Amino acid sequence: MNSLPRRITPADLPVLAALNDAAVPAVSPLGLAGLTALLPHCDTAVVLDDDAGTPVAFLLALVAGAEYASENYQWFEANRPGSLYVDRLAVAPRAHGRGLGRLLYEAVAARAETLGLTEITCEVNLEPPNPESMAFHARLGFVQVGEQSTKGETVRVALLARRA
Repeated sequence: MNSLPRRITPADLPVLAALNDAAVPAVSPLGLAGLTALLPHCDTAVVLDDDAGTPVAFLLALVAGAEYASENYQWFEANRPGSLYVDRLAVAPRAHGRGLGRLLYEAVAARAETLGLTEITCEVNLEPPNPESMAFHARLGFVQVGEQSTKGETVRVALLARRA
């Protein structure tokens, strides 16, 4: 497993779109078109590959001022200005438990430091529940700083933050 995150390239997008959409409802669906449209707005877009060079994990993060209609991003923009917002993290099931999510968050922390940002933010579903992600983020030092219902009251999320 290649343990160094690299920038996402256009060639990665079909695999990453499938990886993202297989992780629903932990992340929102995007499809190839949605991922392609979102990527230019991301400050941080990193991927980890397996030994064969196939992407098995990725993370997208945005800074304040991005053109992004996500209700969660907008909450952080209004309530936690100056944070690096992690919009999504997805890891292929065959690569779970290998520390890939932690490696991607280390890349985010390094980027936040470079940008002079003191906080990293994200959200995790409470309804539908995602206890594995809540436990993962707690191990990384995230604490809940808010809660909101989104997508027409069909999803409830915990809004999380930690020092960069």
